[in-house]
Amino acid sequence: MNKTASMLAIWISLASNIVLTALKIIVGLNFKSQVLIADGIHNAGDVIATATAYSSMRVSSKPADIDHPYGHGKAEVLGAFIVAIILGGAAIYMGYHSIHALFEPAGEAHIIAFIAAIISLVWKQILYIYTKRIGQKVNSKGLIATAYDHLADVYASIAASVGIGLALIGDHYDYSILAFGDPVAGIIVSFLVLKLAYEMGSESFDILMERSVSTAYIEQYAALIRSVPEVKRIDRLRAREHGHYILVDARLAVSGKLTIQEGHDISRRIKQKIKEAHSDVDEVLVHLNPWYEESATSDGD
Repeated sequence: MNKTASMLAIWISLASNIVLTALKIIVGLNFKSQVLIADGIHNAGDVIATATAYSSMRVSSKPADIDHPYGHGKAEVLGAFIVAIILGGAAIYMGYHSIHALFEPAGEAHIIAFIAAIISLVWKQILYIYTKRIGQKVNSKGLIATAYDHLADVYASIAASVGIGLALIGDHYDYSILAFGDPVAGIIVSFLVLKLAYEMGSESFDILMERSVSTAYIEQYAALIRSVPEVKRIDRLRAREHGHYILVDARLAVSGKLTIQEGHDISRRIKQKIKEAHSDVDEVLVHLNPWYEESATSDGD
C-alpha cells in the first residue's frame, strides 16, 4: 500500500511537471514573458529531477541480494542528492537571469502570463503538501526530495506572480520602475531555492556518509535494550539511516554462563522490542559478549 501511494505521488508529480513546463514556455513565448520562460526552463529541470527520484525509489524498493545484503535503501538518498544538485543549478540559473534582466529594458506584462503564474503557484502548493505528507508517512527520501522540489517551484511561482503583477500595475498607472519588480523578486527567490538545495543536499550527503542517527533515537534503543533483564551492560550501540529504513548495531554483555540457545533467545527478544517500537528499523544486529560477576568485564570486542 505504501509503495503504491509513493509511486502514484511520483507519477502525479512527473505528469504535473511536464504539463506546467509546456504551459509556462508556451505562454511565456507567446506573450514575451521572460520570467515565465525562465520558470518553464526551471520546470524542465524538475522533470529530470522527478524522473531521477522515481528511478531511485524503484531501485530502493528492491529486496536485499547477494551483492547488496543491506538492501538498496541508499538509492533514494542518492536520488535526493541529485535532485538537490538540480535545484541548486536551477537557483543559480534563476539568479543569473534575474540579475541580467535588471540591465535590460523592461518588457510589457500580460494578464494571461499572470494567470499562468497563479495556476502554477496553486498547483505546486497542492503538490508540495500532498507529496510531503506521503513522503513523511512512508519515510521516503526520494518523495520528500520531490516535495521540496515542488516547494522551490512555489517560491519561483510567487516571484513570477509578484513580478508580473507589479509590471501590470506599473503599465496601468504608468510606473515604469515597477516593471523591475520581476527580476528583484527572482533574485530573492533564487537565494531561497539555493538554501533549500543546500539543506537537502547536506542531509543526503550525511546519510551517504553513514552519519549516526540522533542521540534521542540511540537513547530510545538503549532504554529498550536495558528493559531486557539478562543484559548486564551495553558495550556499544550504533545506528545509521540506510535510505528509508534504519540499521541498528548493538554489542551487549550477558552472563557468560548462558547457553547458546539462551543467548539466541535474548538476541531475538531485543530485536523484536526495537522493531515493534520503531517501524522504521529494518534490521537489528546483536553481538553478545560474555559477562562474569566476579570480573564484571566482557571478553568480547
